[in-house]
Amino acid sequence: MNSSSLQKNWIEWLVFSFSAILVLGVIGFLIFSAVNLGDAPPDLKIHLSASQPEGKYFRVPVKIKNDGDKTAEGVQIEVVFNEGKADEETATFEAAFLPRHSSREGAVVFKTDPRKGKLEARVLGYEKP
Repeated sequence: MNSSSLQKNWIEWLVFSFSAILVLGVIGFLIFSAVNLGDAPPDLKIHLSASQPEGKYFRVPVKIKNDGDKTAEGVQIEVVFNEGKADEETATFEAAFLPRHSSREGAVVFKTDPRKGKLEARVLGYEKP
């Protein structure tokens, strides 16, 4: 074996350099994230969109956002429709897993058109993973 067969060409050095920079960047990001990870509990916010008719029913899109630093599991959401009468219509929505600083979308369905009254949503509860 001569010494020229053991030398790397410029493509091998380029691939090695790119890979090393990429690996060091990922390690740096993980260290930065671990150091700056807060300890705030889940901070859940609910946004209801306009209802949309679907056959005999009305679908209301629901978006749940977790602004906290901890993950929430099994998030139970209750949406109540009230027309101003004594009777209310209630629907529930569950997000199985809601990581920190993320959101999930789903929908609830009502028999009555929610545009004719008032919609209110609240978090019923969640679990710590």
